[in-house]
Amino acid sequence: MTPRYQELPQVNTRSFPPLASALRQVWREGYGLSDLRGDVMAGLVVGVVALPLSMALAIACNVPPQYGLYTAIVAGAVAALTGGSRTSVTGPTAAFVVVLLPIVSQYGLPGLLLATNMAGVILVVMGLAKMGRLIQFIPYPVTTGFTAGIAVVIATLQVKDFLGLHIEHMPQDYIERVSALARALPSTHGPDVLIGVLTLALLIVWPKLTRKIPGALVALTVAALAGWLFTRTIDGFQVATIGGRFSYISADGAIASGIPQLPPMLQWPWRVPGTGGEPLDLSFAVVRDLLGPAFTIAILGAIESLLCAVVADGMVGSKHDPDGELIGQGLGNLIGPFFGGFAATGAVARSATNIRAGGRTPVSAIVHAIFVLIAVLLLAPVLSYLPLASLAALLLVVAWNMSEAKHFIRMLRVAPRSDVAVLLTCFGLTVLMDMVIAVSAGVILAALLFMQRMAALSSTKLVVGHHPRMLAPLPDGVVLYEVAGPLFFGAAEKAASALATAEDRASVVILDLAGVPVIDATGLVALESAIKKLQSAGVMVVLADCKPQPMDVMRKAGMHDEPHKLALCKTLGEAEMLARLVFHNPADASAGA
Repeated sequence: MTPRYQELPQVNTRSFPPLASALRQVWREGYGLSDLRGDVMAGLVVGVVALPLSMALAIACNVPPQYGLYTAIVAGAVAALTGGSRTSVTGPTAAFVVVLLPIVSQYGLPGLLLATNMAGVILVVMGLAKMGRLIQFIPYPVTTGFTAGIAVVIATLQVKDFLGLHIEHMPQDYIERVSALARALPSTHGPDVLIGVLTLALLIVWPKLTRKIPGALVALTVAALAGWLFTRTIDGFQVATIGGRFSYISADGAIASGIPQLPPMLQWPWRVPGTGGEPLDLSFAVVRDLLGPAFTIAILGAIESLLCAVVADGMVGSKHDPDGELIGQGLGNLIGPFFGGFAATGAVARSATNIRAGGRTPVSAIVHAIFVLIAVLLLAPVLSYLPLASLAALLLVVAWNMSEAKHFIRMLRVAPRSDVAVLLTCFGLTVLMDMVIAVSAGVILAALLFMQRMAALSSTKLVVGHHPRMLAPLPDGVVLYEVAGPLFFGAAEKAASALATAEDRASVVILDLAGVPVIDATGLVALESAIKKLQSAGVMVVLADCKPQPMDVMRKAGMHDEPHKLALCKTLGEAEMLARLVFHNPADASAGA
């Protein structure tokens, strides 16, 4: 559900030229000092928000936090430079956690980076193939179901760090994961809970007081200071921090705690050390196995980035280029892994923050990436003091906002049963299985329901007696059928089967196609089959008042006037005159046709 935002100044709403980046369009329109000032301030605000969130999402994906920062830096800058949205901010997002965790578990960080590379290629191809607008046709219950499911999984994953539980290995299966958390509850660590609750309370309360200073900055700063102070003043008080859990090998070969005080470094994605310190053994089999997850990353990234662009457009009155945005996101995911970045997409919350802070062009997203880079170079030792319980609290808030629980419950109450079935199916499969299965099953189920609805919309009615568009009633040997609705898959067979009884009651059948706006290949085959069946019984068929698209399809299929068999008439009146002529004087049927 698109959230309501305060009314903001509007920007130029001209659509982009094909595949033109938003940055290039902004530059052509003119970019002044006041624009730069607003974008710089907005970029700094978003950078403050993105800094802890990027680390938290990396940790949620079971990779070191610096790789989340590298994602925000590289993918964020590349997507802003090349994408089709003016105000979207790209980086790691919560939606990917469910997809990325299994990849990291099986293939480690190198596999994750390689899958991101492959997803980037898929996104670029989708953009070049002009598939940006097709993503909009993914049914709403599908996206709502798996989004809510992702939120539940993310919230569950944060329980461990929020409560400070001691679990040697977190299972991948959701039921087993919940069971492991339940068994570990006796190991709840009071200091972690205290810091987590403090952070959560500030994240909830602070935005109600003011939005000028990001709540994440206040909450995490206060929590980190409180944890540091309590650790030094209270005996036995100890909280888990980034520096306490993560380490890296410094330039001199020593093991250092926290995150490296270094910029993203260029390297082959599959050569990055994995869980055991070994790179990925790149092979065709590995690429083949990662193709499915890469495709899921690409589809999910496309959906979320275009949704983010739509929300941003609604806030500022701009118009994004969906194909250009797919290419920009694809390039960000293609280039990012060469610098340690993993899957990224447009982030709705960060983009909304960007707009509220005054960002109106891609420059603000570039500034956000530069800010994160500077923070890594200057503040890496300080970031190591952030408590893991605080980052878990931050993701709990993200998960709650992502779930849109009130809207989810409302859909259960008011949506048609078929949509509720799709919604619950996608939700359940996302939680209990994985995103690949959830999205695939949801789209297939929605397609089947679409076919059912198209069949319900289509109809073939026998017209008895006088027709308002005819001068007089038809002779007994001439019958008229009105075909209405699109002749798509699922609907076409129903419409064609209604003609089966016509061969027993008439020598001429008029098919009024004025109510058929479109026809597809299935509809064409069904129509051809019905016509041939009537013709084999000695019945002449007259097609009347065809719309342009169905007529074009039928002409390409080779349908044309055949004496005593088939006639194509522009209007129902012409069809009526021809049918009467054929019925009363069959010898003149050739001339009439």
